[in-house]
Amino acid sequence: MKTVEIRNSHDNGLNFDAFSFYQNQAWKGSLDCVSFDRDTIRNKLLNLNQACYIIRTDGKIGVTNYGYTYATENVDSKEIELLAYTPPTSTSNLGDPNFLSFHDVKYAYSTGAMAGGIASEEMVIALGKAKILASFGAGGLSPDRLEAAINTIQAALPNGPYAFNLIHSPNEPAIERRAVELYLKYGVRTIEASAFLDLTPNIVHYRVAGLGLNANNEIEIKNKVIAKVSRREVATKFLQPAPQRILKQLVEQGLITQQQALLAEEVPIADDITVEADSGGHTDNRPLVCLLPSMLALRDQIQAQYNYKRPVRVGVAGGIANPQSALAGFMMGAAYVVTGSINQSCVESGSCDYTKQLLAQAEMADVMMAPAADMFEMGVKLQVLKRGTLFPMRAQKLYELYRAYNSIEEIPLAERQKLEKQVFRKSLAEVWEATVTYLTQRNPEKLAKAVNNPKFKMALIFRWYLGLSSRWSNSGEKGREVDYQIWCGPAMGSFNDWVRGTYLESANNRHVVDIANHIMLGAGYLYRIQSLKLQGLQLHDSYTQYYPVSSTLEV
Repeated sequence: MKTVEIRNSHDNGLNFDAFSFYQNQAWKGSLDCVSFDRDTIRNKLLNLNQACYIIRTDGKIGVTNYGYTYATENVDSKEIELLAYTPPTSTSNLGDPNFLSFHDVKYAYSTGAMAGGIASEEMVIALGKAKILASFGAGGLSPDRLEAAINTIQAALPNGPYAFNLIHSPNEPAIERRAVELYLKYGVRTIEASAFLDLTPNIVHYRVAGLGLNANNEIEIKNKVIAKVSRREVATKFLQPAPQRILKQLVEQGLITQQQALLAEEVPIADDITVEADSGGHTDNRPLVCLLPSMLALRDQIQAQYNYKRPVRVGVAGGIANPQSALAGFMMGAAYVVTGSINQSCVESGSCDYTKQLLAQAEMADVMMAPAADMFEMGVKLQVLKRGTLFPMRAQKLYELYRAYNSIEEIPLAERQKLEKQVFRKSLAEVWEATVTYLTQRNPEKLAKAVNNPKFKMALIFRWYLGLSSRWSNSGEKGREVDYQIWCGPAMGSFNDWVRGTYLESANNRHVVDIANHIMLGAGYLYRIQSLKLQGLQLHDSYTQYYPVSSTLEV
């Protein structure tokens, strides 16, 4: 191998100055299919389903998807030099192909569940029809509302793909249990488990109730589990088989059979682990570049211990907003990528139009952590949008008051009046009355606990605001715009930076399938560009970025 210096006599942004890996190869084909100008060169590079040849003839460097190469002792003046080459770079080759076959999808790409139906039926159906996996945002919805969503989605996607969220509800275990009962009743075959700190009988019940033996006496897994985690200790629980104590309990209750309990010892709880980095909503704000390698090593360690026939796949979420971030995940070893925050601003999202417009204007620094309604007393926080809303500051103030006082009555009168006027916009007595009405129907046990526990009563009053603020954002409650709770990570700002100046800058033009196609095509394109650069090709900056330019993209 020797160093060659090739300068392009035609100014199209391509040069070559490196070690040539193809000095004894030449290209054969019609020069009519070779592009020498920037616009058509970019089209050749974007044609991922065909090979890409970088050739030199008469001092000009060009690009083609056609022809073939052949070996030669020395390239003479009659032969056309081959400078660099990439094979077809199909988007279906990004990530783990087993993810595609297991879930019957075309991409190693899915959209995560955003609670309260933000990840709506419309979103799940649109993506499902395009053979892309999407998870319905079941968190916080009533059983009746969830049942209606199941019927709607299954009618539109009788053969899938689709998933439903199962969010851990430590304060309302009956809601979690009822969701599992509905999933089993209607044959929902894929769930996305999120916010779990430990395994519960509910998630184990769902998983194990779908185990059986096929005609070849092999374990068949009908109920698939995608677990969203950000901590190694939680990931370990989903990577291991179900705990014996829970299996025994479920057998005694008649919820699973003894055979299913035995089969459960041979399979992990989850088929896929989604490593959640710095995301919107519940998050530990972990950096992706540290978290993913750690989780992959943990998966390999547990796989070596149990030797599962089908190893658990590890995907990534949190910060996936454009082709660069998606490709970064794949290059670090992610089996699939998951988008979340960016889908909220799409037409199919369950958020109101006002919220979508705020999201479309967000920058990466326009997010902050705020107390979570479902785990308020535990001090758990979630990431929300701060641009255009006072919710995070007001929610933090409520938590500070909760920590400082043991009852509503202990709070200084001036502070209480400020809460009533600025935050609740009604008296604390009226808020408590509304809370009593709600809990009487949904959770009377919790109401009874509050009667003799003034600090818990205070928490319930504060959670009235925290709980309603996210619903106001979805429904578009007029007059409450400054109190909208909008779950959002820095990915939203990164996405807005990427699409600025394109047709996707407007929220009205954002569709979830279109965005998925652009992110995956862009990731494939950037992978091809990096491959050519590693072979010594020098490209103008105009070639090294991918921007969405078509709303009718099909990959």
